[in-house]
Amino acid sequence: MTKPKIITTGGAGYIGSHTAVALQEAGFEVVLMDNLVNSSADVIHRIGRITGKEPLLELVDLCDEQATKNCFSKHSDAVGIIHFAALKAVGESVAQPTRYYRNNLVSMLHVLEAMHQHNIPNLIFSSSATVYGQPDVLPVTEQTPLQPAASPYGQTKQMNEVMIRDAVFAGELKRAISLRYFNPVGAHPTAIIGELPLGIPNNLMPFITQTAIGIRKELAVFGGDYDTIDGTAVRDYIHVMDLAEAHLGALQYQLNGSQSESYDVINLGTGLGSTVLEVIQSFEKVTGINLNYRIVDRRPGDVAAIYANVDKAARVLHWHTQRDLDEMTRSAWAWEKYARETLGL
Repeated sequence: MTKPKIITTGGAGYIGSHTAVALQEAGFEVVLMDNLVNSSADVIHRIGRITGKEPLLELVDLCDEQATKNCFSKHSDAVGIIHFAALKAVGESVAQPTRYYRNNLVSMLHVLEAMHQHNIPNLIFSSSATVYGQPDVLPVTEQTPLQPAASPYGQTKQMNEVMIRDAVFAGELKRAISLRYFNPVGAHPTAIIGELPLGIPNNLMPFITQTAIGIRKELAVFGGDYDTIDGTAVRDYIHVMDLAEAHLGALQYQLNGSQSESYDVINLGTGLGSTVLEVIQSFEKVTGINLNYRIVDRRPGDVAAIYANVDKAARVLHWHTQRDLDEMTRSAWAWEKYARETLGL
């Protein structure tokens, strides 16, 4: 029996690679499309070690219209697309807005056109809590009004959602779900895949682990004067494997005919907010390492606090997070040690 084929764009990246594991273990054939700007082809072999089979990697820049068309033509039998591919650093997007608009919007446009051309019916979009801006009320639900995005990155996610919604309503795309997720951290329990940003990290957890292992001299905590319990920013941190399992659940929700709305949005998070200092304290507790950190000025584009209401995900996807903050920091540290000591990355 032929396995249903799923294309994951940006599939060699952090969330994409963990989702590839979940998809393969659930019996799907997985094709990763990636230009490897923020990832490495070596992850394919490590996915294979976990699942027993390496997914196919197609090297393609989705901003190249013809290359995208050619690649989708090879895989026009796909039953769904999970679109991860995007530049994703909030601070970098503030400094390089036109680069972010070109990459994140043009690639989305080309994916939508290719799906329409080949009648690929199902799309799951990797959206973000940044679409909410700085909300007036917490936790945010899917009905929370979207505020102006605090960064060009967040703005591209808002605009991508509009593009997808309009394509669905026009009949160019059959079904789509935008998964608005919060702050993915952690690594696979084998510790052989995880988050490994190229260059200086933009996210908290890899900066913590790189500081702990000695690559960075100190951890910069951006902002100590927010109106929160300890003055540092509050985020809803979610384990990457919980997130991967949610993507699998969303895909199955589409494929089994349960999706009642042709276009839908779903929050993915734990429903709990943790401050930056609470994450640091968790890491220090589970590893026994004292981190060298310093509180510095706020970072442009950051909001003070945001965390999710995840009732809808529980109701329609029958999905709940299974892993707590300590497991997130523990697995991230296990991956960091493996990456440096075994892989020599």
